[in-house]
Amino acid sequence: MTVDELLTIEEIKQLRQAYSAYFDSQAIDDLAALFCEDAVCEFPAAFGGDWVGAETIRANFADIMPALGEPFDSLHVVTNPWITITGSEAAHGRWYLTDWLTRQKAGSGEMTTLGGHENPLLFLGIYEDQYRKVGNAWKFARIRLSLLWPEREFTGLVHR
Repeated sequence: MTVDELLTIEEIKQLRQAYSAYFDSQAIDDLAALFCEDAVCEFPAAFGGDWVGAETIRANFADIMPALGEPFDSLHVVTNPWITITGSEAAHGRWYLTDWLTRQKAGSGEMTTLGGHENPLLFLGIYEDQYRKVGNAWKFARIRLSLLWPEREFTGLVHR
């Protein structure tokens, strides 16, 4: 692996980390700016299914934030990055997701966990991403979230 490939992989890791930080802090405009204009988010039906296009993605993130409560009531912890560069302006990656609810009081959002306050784990999943370089920045071209727990919606890996 070359130094340039390692730098590209690090830039893509920073993109995924920014997604978590902006989502959890509810910085909707910053979050939406991480997506290509023609991006697609493939989410479970409970989160609205497929979102197509940057404007729809931004609008849908804005719509779901009240259910999460206050900023950082939800924490997206992503681990185990596996990133493959597929071209000078394309790559794909896979990440494990652990999503937590951190709120200490009832009523700050509609989302709840199976175990209530005693169990802050909301769900476990796998992100499978496609990335595209736009100008000098890497952006999400596609995000696919498959849940593993509490309901298994995972049907297999897109990229091997």
